[in-house]
This record gives sequence, C-alpha cells and structure tokens, in this order.
Amino acid sequence: MTVYFVHISDTHIGPTEDYRRHGYAPLRCVEKLVDIINELPQRPDFVIHTGDVVSDPSDAAYALASAVFARLEVPIYYVTGNHDNSADIHHFLPMGPKNNVTADRDTLSYVFEVRGERFLVLDARGPDEIDPQGILSAEQIALVHSEANPTGPPLTVFCHFPALPMNSPWFDANMLIQNGMGLHQALLPARDRLRGVFHGHVHQPMQTMRDGIVYTCAPSAFAAFNAWPNSIEDAVMDPDFLPGYSFVHLLPGQTIVHHHTFPRPK
Repeated sequence: MTVYFVHISDTHIGPTEDYRRHGYAPLRCVEKLVDIINELPQRPDFVIHTGDVVSDPSDAAYALASAVFARLEVPIYYVTGNHDNSADIHHFLPMGPKNNVTADRDTLSYVFEVRGERFLVLDARGPDEIDPQGILSAEQIALVHSEANPTGPPLTVFCHFPALPMNSPWFDANMLIQNGMGLHQALLPARDRLRGVFHGHVHQPMQTMRDGIVYTCAPSAFAAFNAWPNSIEDAVMDPDFLPGYSFVHLLPGQTIVHHHTFPRPK
C-alpha cells in the first residue's frame, strides 16, 4: 500500500502575527502553506514538521503555531528544532496517534505507524552552548539501534539536524549533529528497509547519500539559506529561493520525493 506525507520545516513562527524574520513574515507563509496542503489533489496521510516551529520558544509563539496548524485536515507530527523546546511542543501542539519512547517531557521522541510503514522521530536538540549544532544522547542512539534491525516493516526516520557533512564550510562547521556518524552507523543494519532520513535546519531542499542511505532535507516554509562548497561566509538568506515543502510518496519498493515552492505572501 502507498503512504503519502508532506514534509515541512523551519516555519519560525514568532510571538505576534506581524513578526518578521530576515525581512519576511513567517506566519503568512505558514497560513498559505496550510491552505495549499488542504487543497492538494492527493490527500496526504499526515504532515511531518522537522523542527524550528517557532523562532524563539514562548507561549505566544506556540499558541499561534497551534492555531494555524489546527486548520490542517490531516494529522501533523513535530520534531524538536534548535529554536524549539520539547516540553512546549508536548504542551501546545497536538499530534496524530503515536507512542512516546520516553516519559521525559524534555525529550520529544516517539514512533508511529501508518498502513504497515514505521516512523521514528528523534530529538537531537542539544544544550544551548552547542547551538546551532545538535547531538543525540546515548539513549537516542540506543533507540536507533533497537529500531534499525535488518528485518521489519519499512522504516523512515525524522530529525531536525543533518547527520552528515554537506560540503559547505559554514553548514559543516555549525549545523550538523555532532555525533551524526554514530547515527549513520546505527542505521546501517536497516538500510535494506530504510526509506530514508528526513530533516530540516539548513533551509534548502537537498539530498545526501552514503552507504545506500538517503538523507533528504525539505525547503524552509518561509526563507532559504544560501551556501556553496567554497564559501566560508555565514549562510545568508537567498531571495531567489521561494518558500516550499516536500511531497513524499512511499510506494512498495520505491520512494519518491517532490519539492514544491509557493509564492511568498507579503
């Protein structure tokens, strides 16, 4: 059976409706994106948001996020980004059916299943001192080892931070999971049933493949970073890239990812 989901990321909703970041209005983009998802010609089974739901964790920002995503006509799931707080996501943002793998409200890690497909959400939010990098705790790595068996249903993994280098000096120095290679090694036994690892954080649609495992990033829902292999400058916003999302097809024996853009509202 086929499962469809929409992958969104890095919405960066602020504490007020007129909040702007990098000159753009994130909430207006999210409102437009919710309308687009509700009107898609193929109804997705769920939406996954791979983190940075808000720009700074506050009750006001999460209340706005909760209100706009409540308009979705399909279930939504969240991943903790470096701008997020896991306890706040637990408190403010309802999700579809899932099984939490920890009782710790400061960690957002869980599994869920849709028509025989298994989905694992990891929390790599580290201490503020390493921000914007991430790190997986020993418990999270152990969870991956327990899930990534050679046999079992098709498996998809969601996290916020990229695990592997991206051949961009600024990204590779600042944006990765510090022990991302440990995650990669833990996933290797499951690569024959692994659909892929889907992440956000770098505000660009991109794919990385290593050892038969594909890592896919969704575009930001409001603004894109610009980073090239030989650039040592900080990543800056690229006005030529529109906000976007990914539409993912999980067919028997095949995975298809379409990246889409939409006009940025004023």
